[in-house]
Amino acid sequence: MPAGRPTPLGSPSAERAKDPEHEPEHDPAADPEHTADPEPAKTAEPAKTAEHAAVPGPAAPPEHTAPRRPSVADLSASVTVFLIALPLSLGIALATGAPLQAGLLSAAVGGIVVGLISGAPLQVSGPAAGLTVVTADLIQQYGWRATCAITAFAGLAQLALGSLKVARSALVVSPAIVHGMLAGIGATIALAQLHIVLGGSPQSSPVDNTLALPGQFADLDLAAVSVSAVVVVVLLGYTWLRGRGTGPLRYVPGALAAIVLATGFASLTGLRLPRVDLPSWSSHALAGMPDGPVLGLVAAVLTITVVASVESLLSAVAVDKLAVARGDRHPVARADLDRELRAQGAGNFLAGLLGGLPITGVAVRSSANVAAGAVSRRSAVLHGVWVVLASLLLVGTLELIPLAALGALVMVVGIQMVKISHVRSVRRHREVLVYAATVAGVVMLGVLEGVAVGIAVAVAMSLHRLSRTRVTLERRGGGAAPGAAGEGASEDAYLVRVRGQLTFLAVPRLSRGLAQVPPGATVEVELTGSFMDHAAYETLQEWRQAHVAHGGAAELVSATGRRIAEPATTHHCHPWTPWRNHCCVTTPEQPAPAHRLLSGISNFQRNTAPRVREELARLAREGQRPTQLFLTCADSRVVPSMITSSGPGDLFTVRNVGNLVPLPDESGAGADSASDAGGGTATAGARRDAPDAALPDDSVAAAIEFAVEVLRVESITVCGHSGCGAVQALLDEEAAHGDAAGPAAGVPPTPLRRWLRHGLPSLARAREDGPRIASRPYADDAERVSLANVAQQLDHLRRHPCVRRRLADGSLSLHGMYFHVGEAQAYVLGAQGDFTAVRPGPAVLPERAAADVR
Repeated sequence: MPAGRPTPLGSPSAERAKDPEHEPEHDPAADPEHTADPEPAKTAEPAKTAEHAAVPGPAAPPEHTAPRRPSVADLSASVTVFLIALPLSLGIALATGAPLQAGLLSAAVGGIVVGLISGAPLQVSGPAAGLTVVTADLIQQYGWRATCAITAFAGLAQLALGSLKVARSALVVSPAIVHGMLAGIGATIALAQLHIVLGGSPQSSPVDNTLALPGQFADLDLAAVSVSAVVVVVLLGYTWLRGRGTGPLRYVPGALAAIVLATGFASLTGLRLPRVDLPSWSSHALAGMPDGPVLGLVAAVLTITVVASVESLLSAVAVDKLAVARGDRHPVARADLDRELRAQGAGNFLAGLLGGLPITGVAVRSSANVAAGAVSRRSAVLHGVWVVLASLLLVGTLELIPLAALGALVMVVGIQMVKISHVRSVRRHREVLVYAATVAGVVMLGVLEGVAVGIAVAVAMSLHRLSRTRVTLERRGGGAAPGAAGEGASEDAYLVRVRGQLTFLAVPRLSRGLAQVPPGATVEVELTGSFMDHAAYETLQEWRQAHVAHGGAAELVSATGRRIAEPATTHHCHPWTPWRNHCCVTTPEQPAPAHRLLSGISNFQRNTAPRVREELARLAREGQRPTQLFLTCADSRVVPSMITSSGPGDLFTVRNVGNLVPLPDESGAGADSASDAGGGTATAGARRDAPDAALPDDSVAAAIEFAVEVLRVESITVCGHSGCGAVQALLDEEAAHGDAAGPAAGVPPTPLRRWLRHGLPSLARAREDGPRIASRPYADDAERVSLANVAQQLDHLRRHPCVRRRLADGSLSLHGMYFHVGEAQAYVLGAQGDFTAVRPGPAVLPERAAADVR
């Protein structure tokens, strides 16, 4: 579908509305290190299919090529992650002042050891920029071997915390504090590495680094600056380069390309610069017992434990979000945070003993892993194996890399840790003061002290908002809500009541309450408070998306029962709440006035017209350009615009009794099949001279031709519904006369009876083996025939010449839909011939519910 063309899931006004929550997509290959809260990865193919979504429902399924086997997908993803991890591991080791091989060792341990026992199968662990400042301070204060021992003790602390199952307590930290901590660390890294880029050496603190910059600029090393400039230019322009490149360039990570080009530049020009020096592994220093004040050592262990644990757990939660958004054919289990914390502890313990850097879950490598198609932990493990092989076999190649190039790489990493999207996010949630205090504390005082300052400010800001929050779970009897049936679905619905304000302090309690909801259940979350902060909002939305992705149904409502708006990624139209069978104007004691229609029009002029006048004026100027032909029954309970959340200009709608599509006149007479005076169906072009023959019915064929040939719609949807009067009339006729296909003796051939003859093939199809709803049996015979009728009318559509031509050239698709009125539940016809329920939530259809049923 061309960009900008509306679909039933979004009216033109909604499509053009700017989403205040929207942030630019993250490109893991161009961004060398992104350490927390990545946006869901979106590949080019899903984006393409989103543009072509035409079926009423969550989304049209991707036009997949043949899926790769899991082992092949993991192997390919592991190579991608390895190419990102190799230069970054060396650069982070350089920034901390540790031996360079310590970065490679930690990358290998993070991949192999942590990968094998991780609670988040798609997360990739290794040395991360978030721990650079902490590690550099410890090395300067205690020495390298003592820092390795501190890392090992931090691993033991993580193992203990994971065994106590307190991992979810990490969610108590406000995102504003986490983002502020990372921004402060990024600023500190950038200031320190800027001195290396300019050819000097960094000072001991950010303040000293800032004060020394004028002197450093006065004494530039042009060789170091030129090599660093190559790295910076490549990293900052790599998104543009990849967009215009073809072939291998699209698969080379930006960090690797920058280091390779800078190394080649330095070698070709003969620049004399300090380069990577990897001593023999036989001389590698292992951990030694630290020597110093006990309280200082405890604080050091606590700092690494807290920073590494929080960063790893937040990254694991973000990877869950990415995996759900990917709509995988190979579902990945949700992260077990306690197991993940224990795995990180085991990795840090072993890395510390072997003389490696601290390890944490790294979001950029994890997001690249998901985007590259990894489906299991094999990808992370294999990436660790490639690091081991490179550190043993590619030492000569690695020693060609100039240190200035690695310094420039890490400087860009630090700059990119200060994200404008994070600033906008905390501003929307009124937590700028917390963010700013945390950044200032980290830069001026240190990581642990800065986090403490941020927490203190956040608590102070929340005290006046905070009241006791209670989360209760109630079980409602009476069966599952409409559309919730299916394998593993609960037979009861659930109500989660949240009383009080929702701040980050209530997130653990909220998470525990939501975790009690059985997978696949239908649940309503009732919120009675007036405030919800960033952490609680993300917790609710991420839980809801994951619950829906696992087959459940979830809805957020206020205490009055009014539905709370979906996140900004979903449809913007207001729910269909003002109209309730005109109960607002009519009571049992006061009968409805005769001028109800005129009253409704008056209400439109008063309330609705001012809101839609601008959009209707645009449509009047530009003309209608619908992309969908929606053919449905004339039943008053079926409201296409309500069911499809569409507006003016979205749908070209054709309605008739029974949503029937008469067969075309294939003899060239230009009319549909007509019925003779006796009620039988006449062959196209036959008996037109009979004096009592009915005139041919061309109205539906004309509408189809106009939509397909003139409006050039891109999809046609036939929508049936439950309780259809036309279907019931066919069944009654069959029961009364035994053969609904033949004329009933003594029954006058009324226009309605003649029209319903077009539905006789649907009766025959239902008697054979018609389509069914995948999650449950037929409710009754009428539903069986209604489902068969949708499939049969799609067959009739394919017989129309204009439709046949468009289907042949691939510019038109056909879709079937069934709407159960009593359940307010829509079902779509899949490629396997069954109807599948459309679920609320992210726009992802089950694999079976393919949209195009040509």
